[in-house]
Amino acid sequence: MNNHGLSNQQANLYVFFISFLGCSLFLLLGNLTFSYSSIEWVLIISLIGVNVMSRRFSILIPPQGNALTMDSTIYLASIFIFGLELTLTILLLNNIIVAFYQSKTAWWKHVFNFSSFTLMIVISYFMFTITGGEIGLISFGDTLSYLLTMITYMLLNIFTIGVFFWLLSTDPLFKIIKGFVAESIFTYLSILVLSLILGILLIHQPVIGIVLFTTVILMLSLAFKHHFTLYEQAAKKANRDDLTGLYNHGYFKEVFIDFVKMKNSQPFSLAVIDIDDFKKYNDFHGHLQGDELLKFFGSLLQEGCSPYNYTYARYGGEEFVILMPDTKGQQAFEFLNGLRKTMNDTYFKGVEILPQGCLSFSGGVVSHEGSVYNTSQLLDQADQAMYYAKAQGKNNVHLYDEEDVVQKNLDEEKEIELLEQQVRIFLSKDVYTYKHSKRVFKYAVNFAKKLELNEHESKVLIMGALIHDIGKLEIPRDIINKKGKLEPHEWEMMKKHVTWGKEIVSTNKGLTHLLPLVELHHERYDGKGYPHGLKGEEIPKLARILCIIDSFDAMTTERPYQATKTFEQAIEELRRCAGQQFDAKYVPAFIEMIEESIYFEVAATTE
Repeated sequence: MNNHGLSNQQANLYVFFISFLGCSLFLLLGNLTFSYSSIEWVLIISLIGVNVMSRRFSILIPPQGNALTMDSTIYLASIFIFGLELTLTILLLNNIIVAFYQSKTAWWKHVFNFSSFTLMIVISYFMFTITGGEIGLISFGDTLSYLLTMITYMLLNIFTIGVFFWLLSTDPLFKIIKGFVAESIFTYLSILVLSLILGILLIHQPVIGIVLFTTVILMLSLAFKHHFTLYEQAAKKANRDDLTGLYNHGYFKEVFIDFVKMKNSQPFSLAVIDIDDFKKYNDFHGHLQGDELLKFFGSLLQEGCSPYNYTYARYGGEEFVILMPDTKGQQAFEFLNGLRKTMNDTYFKGVEILPQGCLSFSGGVVSHEGSVYNTSQLLDQADQAMYYAKAQGKNNVHLYDEEDVVQKNLDEEKEIELLEQQVRIFLSKDVYTYKHSKRVFKYAVNFAKKLELNEHESKVLIMGALIHDIGKLEIPRDIINKKGKLEPHEWEMMKKHVTWGKEIVSTNKGLTHLLPLVELHHERYDGKGYPHGLKGEEIPKLARILCIIDSFDAMTTERPYQATKTFEQAIEELRRCAGQQFDAKYVPAFIEMIEESIYFEVAATTE
């Protein structure tokens, strides 16, 4: 949460609503006279003391290090033994103390937390009593009541906090709630067990029980802290490269995948760097000295990246990677170029035998601009940019540019000829798909001109259109040629053609720029497509365009598993689904192209 206030009006209203509701319930159901016996006051103060102390000695639970404090344990135990009024009093006094020693925390957070706990305590209390739980007694016969009370308490906690984060996030509420449940289920089971133990102690020996419980918590805290430290040490060792001490390949991939899954709007860049002529150095000086060079290079990389919030790792051999959050392409380029110059100017024993006469690397940088949908594509693009830098004479940094990289590797006419050869394979298996691919190819040629795409985008769209269904080679012949509607399991297999197509195309390094079109041409603008359920501009531009072309031809051509539409019917379908299945920005231009074309005129005259 941001101490400077909420940035979302709906979240503001939500905080106000929860705060108003919680405070109202406290005023309605709490003991505002604070009329308790001296023994009850001793218990209240003792329990608050345990709670304050437990905040200092929290129990850390691997792997995330979630802290288990005693707030909820004490509140649940108090509900079971003392009922509602005394529990609300403990809550109020505890929050007043917390507000004093956490005075830097925004005031509305204290009010919101107090109100949230009030809701949780009140509703959990009524759940306990309604399900037959008996106040003041811990009984095996009330096991179901204890369990239902804990579940109610947990769900209320997760829901009140989850809705707040949902209002400030772009993620679905279900995803946020699911994440909270997965992280906290063990914690709440522990809380229930500890609350029952505390309840038993409070019934039989209140003072000694509190002292004993406090001692147990202290011992658990120290034991878990030691256990968590050992876990962190083991995890650190597993995540580190033995030679350089930097993060290793596996850890970087995990971090990178999680980072991309966040799908936030902040820009970021990725760099792949490769030490120039390392093999020559290794062969000349030996592997031991080569290892020393790698360690030295890693230390310079760490020194250069440490002032920033960058994640850097040894990716394999003499290759290293850097993830740069909140960094645009030009910034990343300048940073990497500065790092390159620093390494050029830093002497290491024996580098004078290298062609550059110094320690150098070639680096490729790719920046996220909203059209990247997975980590493999980003890494591949950064890798291509790095090899492009090497091709320019090494000791270079190159900012990824599709036109530079693709034009270096491809000749358009030869590439289309190669793709046509691959598509002809369909002739022996699926004449429908072969003809469909050829028609989509022709539509793409005309639509690229209609949209006035630049040379590179036109080439990618046209080649992607030709090969977009290549994955159907993996679909069994009886499903491809089936007459009538596909069974659910057959349709699921049919949907896999985009993934299989991606795998086929990815085996050719020169065609990796076509992967988004092959894999994503069945994604829908409303997020209901496959295989990833991408939404809006998460789908690359050319894949959104190809979706329109592909769907139009599918609707107007006789296919085994779909009824055929006339051109007019298909055009109406495009209009109806604009903004849902299709990007509404490109639908009018495509319809205009079809209506102007000879295909439409011929279709119209034959009716």
